[in-house]
Amino acid sequence: MPSTPGGSASPAPGEGTARLRWELAVIAGGVGAFDWDLVTGELVWDDRVLAIFGLDPETFAGTIESFDAAIHPEDRARVQAAQAEAIESCGAYAAEYRVVRPDGEIRWVVARGRAVAPAEGRPAVRLLGIAFDNTAVAEGEARVQRVLDAMPTAFFHLDHEWRFTYANRAAHELLGGVSRTLVGAVLWELFPAALGTDFERYYRAAVATGEPVAFDAYYPPPLDTWSEVRAWPTPDGLSVYFNDVTDRHAAQQLLARESQRSALLAAASEALTSSLDPEIGVGLLAQVLVPEMADWCLVTLVTDETRGGWRERVRDVGRWHRDAAGRPLLDRYAELRIASLSDDSFLARALVSEEPVLVPADAASAIEQVLAPGEARTLVRALEPASALVVPLRGRGRTVGLVSLFRGSERPTFGADDIALVSEMTARAGVHVDNARLYAEQRDLAAALQHSMLTPPLAAESLEVVVRYEAASEAAQVGGDWYDAFRQRDGATVVVIGDVVGHDVVAASAMAQIRSVLRGIAVHTSDGPAAVLRGVDEAIEVLDLGTTATAAIVRFEPGSEAGTTRVRWANAGHPPPVVVDETGEVRFLVDVEPGLLLGLQPEVDRRESVVELRRGSMLLLFTDGLVERRDQPLDDGLALLAKRLTGLFHEGRGLESFGDELLRRMLPARREDDVALVAVHLR
Repeated sequence: MPSTPGGSASPAPGEGTARLRWELAVIAGGVGAFDWDLVTGELVWDDRVLAIFGLDPETFAGTIESFDAAIHPEDRARVQAAQAEAIESCGAYAAEYRVVRPDGEIRWVVARGRAVAPAEGRPAVRLLGIAFDNTAVAEGEARVQRVLDAMPTAFFHLDHEWRFTYANRAAHELLGGVSRTLVGAVLWELFPAALGTDFERYYRAAVATGEPVAFDAYYPPPLDTWSEVRAWPTPDGLSVYFNDVTDRHAAQQLLARESQRSALLAAASEALTSSLDPEIGVGLLAQVLVPEMADWCLVTLVTDETRGGWRERVRDVGRWHRDAAGRPLLDRYAELRIASLSDDSFLARALVSEEPVLVPADAASAIEQVLAPGEARTLVRALEPASALVVPLRGRGRTVGLVSLFRGSERPTFGADDIALVSEMTARAGVHVDNARLYAEQRDLAAALQHSMLTPPLAAESLEVVVRYEAASEAAQVGGDWYDAFRQRDGATVVVIGDVVGHDVVAASAMAQIRSVLRGIAVHTSDGPAAVLRGVDEAIEVLDLGTTATAAIVRFEPGSEAGTTRVRWANAGHPPPVVVDETGEVRFLVDVEPGLLLGLQPEVDRRESVVELRRGSMLLLFTDGLVERRDQPLDDGLALLAKRLTGLFHEGRGLESFGDELLRRMLPARREDDVALVAVHLR
């Protein structure tokens, strides 16, 4: 190759332009060159490298030792290792390091090069390369790193091989339970428990789709943390930031448990109050507890009977299994278990100790041991309980029932929280049973008192009379509803129904007095309904009874034609009597002018009405408790009554059956008011 005037070889045609462009690019980029002779130890830098190091030809010694002296002490060993590796392998050299200039200024340098050997297989004899000042970029990266390190949110970056290339201070703190050294490690090797979890699924999805992802996930011990994760793909890998939200998840779980607890307690309260019969309400607890708290459940009531053994005092009143296939087995087991249980059974222990009894494991075998040999043991094996819990229902100073819960092997055993929740539910249930029993006793007492003041229905050849009385659902409430049926001296039959204002002993007392007064006046005088009501008005004033009442009085007389009966009636503010004639037509006997209540104005003029009814008709008198509700106006109740009467007529029921069925169809399960009715069939 021809030499240039400076002694260098002349470039080939076209090479001069290409080299000029390269040199201009190198100059523009501030790139300098270096040449280290590994044989002589001479190190040659061009002017641009000298400028980067803040040196000149006079101050640079031209040795590798002078180069090492200029490198920042913290970076020196790393640069020497990179040089040694390149020389050893006769390969590429790459390093990024800080230089401390003579004036103390620190600059960042990026160096790239290669070790050169005279022939293949021979040791390297030179290390050639380039270097350039990268301070601006490095300082920018340093500023970013300082920002990332100052962030309270953990951040790390993964390359395409899932290796950590960066992790800020918060990430090291949160992930330090696994490793203090993250950079360079492979994610799946350092965190193997992440494989197959949301961490892996979402990370791989972000890389595959190029879309950011956000999720919450749990990593087991040694971290034992919930993390809120946000990850987005970058050209060189995946960036991830995350927060430790373990406390938040714990609060959410606590809230969820409290919500479940509140829901269960509300469901239990609804079940308990769904019926006034304690057996029905408490029995429904089994369906509340399954499947939330157990796989199957038995509810047992304890009677007040003190005689006999414990088996004679208990009775299963509710049961439920989460699987329909298991319910027939449970039904049969419930039939057999109490008679088959020994005196040291878990049910008997809970009954005697009045404390919960837990069987934490192998419950099937444990229960078999306290069952007499036979079918009950076989059924327990088929039901396969893994754990069991028996909790007493405590009333006021006594155990009124027990709840037995069972879980299969797929569920954990009952924990302290479970026992506390079930105990709270059973405490409520125990009080409910106590209250229901007390209510039943008081209700029966009130009903007996009420019935003792009412006469049996009148027996008459031409009339069939049926009476019914139902007390309100409130316990110990004797009311003012009443009825009566009797004959007057002239042989006419009189039927009366009334309702004294109030629902207490005073009202019942007033009812008894008004009823007696009315009966006495009607029997003594043989007057018609209007005159009898006027007499009662005067008696209330003279006797100073201080009460008011509604009443409807009906007198049955022979009709003007064969096969008819004359019905004469008067009404004092009471719901109108209703007639169902022999064809099934329903009509109410409404006065032209409604009468005032008894006891309001003693001088009021009472009027009566007359209607002829054919034989086969039925007349019904009733109190407002049959047709009036808080959420149902009287007119709607009367319309419903007419509908029910039409249906019952077409069913052709006898009068006794008619009275019972009418009450069943008209009255709600929980009655707000007393109900009395008198049905008269014209034979």
